Amino acid sequence: MRPRVSPLALAPIALALGVSLSACAQPAPSAPAAQAARPAAAGGASADAAVRATLTGALPGAEIRRLRPAPIAGFTEAVVAGRVLYVSNDGRYILDGALIDMRERRNVTESAMDDIRVEGLKAIPSSERIVFAPRNPKYTVTVFTDIDCGYCRMFHEHMDEYNAMGIAVEYLFFPRAGEGSEAWAKAESVWCASDPRQAMTDAKAGKALPPAPASCRTPVGAEFALGRDVGVNATPSVFAANGAQLGGYLEPARLLAALQANAGESPAAR
Repeated sequence: MRPRVSPLALAPIALALGVSLSACAQPAPSAPAAQAARPAAAGGASADAAVRATLTGALPGAEIRRLRPAPIAGFTEAVVAGRVLYVSNDGRYILDGALIDMRERRNVTESAMDDIRVEGLKAIPSSERIVFAPRNPKYTVTVFTDIDCGYCRMFHEHMDEYNAMGIAVEYLFFPRAGEGSEAWAKAESVWCASDPRQAMTDAKAGKALPPAPASCRTPVGAEFALGRDVGVNATPSVFAANGAQLGGYLEPARLLAALQANAGESPAAR
């Protein structure tokens, strides 16, 4: 199995430059420096090779999910280690941070991640989720959860209210401590129970569950890996159907407002 890289592994990229790239403006270069500066190489196969070499050297073992031309000339947009980076086509520069289109007033980086999330979330069918839904939901959220997470338990306590507001909640497992942890074992116990929905409620209330049988196959590993791929680094992590990350623990009224805003609806619309 290819080793996975935490998003924290990207921190040295910014630290190596000594600044936060998302919040700095470089002073204009002096005339000699400007003359010496060269534009990034044009796109194409050679650019892809240079970008891959740079990313592989900076993040050994990380899976490069996608490369495509960036909205800024001379750069490639790369999806790697659960986030979007911009790499110059000659492989010399990496920009790590939000790219904002001021004309459209849009976070281009977040939009790119939304696309990746939608693609990834589609890979987990409803049959491999634990679903709490009203009869005719208006909204559906995917929630990465950890049985032992305090805020995850608080979120679950409001399930009846979410459902009453027309919100369906589809749980995916994300035991933060990773494979072999107590939280991982609890997730497997929930999945392997005769009634996973009730087992989820019991586990989040602190009740002990029987260990999962060795013969029970669970989606915990696949869901945990997906969470890392789409940038989950805390629980709960709540995603709308269009891939937008709505936040973590949200009380019912706040979650409804976030969903309405995401859908471009008036807060009064129900």
